[in-house]
Amino acid sequence: MFYLIFAKKYLSMETAKKSTGLYWVLFLLSLAGLVVTYTFAGGYASMVLPFNFTFLVKALDIM
Repeated sequence: MFYLIFAKKYLSMETAKKSTGLYWVLFLLSLAGLVVTYTFAGGYASMVLPFNFTFLVKALDIM
């Protein structure tokens, strides 16, 4: 019984199509923020990197 419920949830998760357009926009905004931060305050550019990588991974639908 548990296996059937788990298999049904797993298969439905694999076939669900997610919209990633918002994450692409957020990635491009965070990329612009990284460039601006690196240009004017290079030492603080590492504070923008978590947003940059998170939105890239979400846009590529890896996470």
